[in-house]
Amino acid sequence: MIRRMSEAGREEIELSVARCTAADRAEQERLYSQCFKKPLPARGLAWRYDESPLGESISFVARPAGGVAVSGYACNPRRAIARGDESTLAFVGETGDVMTHPDWRKRGAFSRLDRSAMDAARERGWVLAFGLPNRKSAHIFLELGWRQIGTVRPWTFVLRADGASRELRAREGRIAGWRTWLDARACAQARVELDRARGAFRRAGIERFDDEVEALSRLVEPAFGFMLRRDARYLNWRFLAAPSKLHRAIGVYDGARLAGYAVVQLPRKGEHLGHLVDVLGRDERAVRAAIGEGLLEQEREGASAVQATAIDGSWWSERLREAGFLAPKSENHLTVILHPLQPEHPLAVAAADARSWYFTDGDRDDETVG
Repeated sequence: MIRRMSEAGREEIELSVARCTAADRAEQERLYSQCFKKPLPARGLAWRYDESPLGESISFVARPAGGVAVSGYACNPRRAIARGDESTLAFVGETGDVMTHPDWRKRGAFSRLDRSAMDAARERGWVLAFGLPNRKSAHIFLELGWRQIGTVRPWTFVLRADGASRELRAREGRIAGWRTWLDARACAQARVELDRARGAFRRAGIERFDDEVEALSRLVEPAFGFMLRRDARYLNWRFLAAPSKLHRAIGVYDGARLAGYAVVQLPRKGEHLGHLVDVLGRDERAVRAAIGEGLLEQEREGASAVQATAIDGSWWSERLREAGFLAPKSENHLTVILHPLQPEHPLAVAAADARSWYFTDGDRDDETVG
């Protein structure tokens, strides 16, 4: 039980922590709407927690006696590998939907929920857990023993210098807003190289990923200390069966052979910002071609700008910079945190430096970005 003093300071209110199942999703969804501004699709939590091909998520809520949930915590299953070594392939957890009703914050519920979730992850044999908390909540995780191992920031590609892109760039400061037309010119110049790479491959939309994509993932994995395994079942669930229906996958092919792919999140209705959420390629040229195809798809769908998130100092941040994406202010970041559950496991050891990760927006727990 967790106790807090009532506003009157006379009585104590008890909170109990309980494991959630599919029967609790509606209650969790109500709590989500009370805690976050970002809307959640009607069946979003069921998709996220119950339908992953990797199994059910670990989720807990805290409730006052006889009441509904006032705090929640989830950890979602992923499979990761270190340096392409199949002996290290293991389940890991990604924290998400860590939420507390505004009236119940700073009352101790979070620490109990975190302990319960990590205990459950150990029981399942997961090697580690990781997360991307914002700057307001990161310190809470660190106080509970999590380790900060990196930072992650959004990069921006300006497709056209219009009002929508100027508004977006102005979030980085007035000077950034004023120079949007210069940024658009620089991005256009960078696309010359991307288009040259595109010309070496055949482009085709991907309605469903097939087993060929896992071979591509295995080819890429040896270069990275930590990478989530990309196979057909996972990618089809993560993007093509997602409730928002905002994702689109484009493949680049060398003849009939898949050389790479890009997944984009199209702009929402009435908006002009798209996202490049995942890219995979057999080599640097295929990666550039896939990025170019992703930008072209967004342009065709009316996007004024495209964003992609990368861990600072990582391979992906360097590819975005080379492709012409613009970095934000250093303070515009999320924190990458790690909780080793089996500290001696090679995957947990390799994951200790986030700069060695292969990590895109598609590897985040949220179905959609922004």
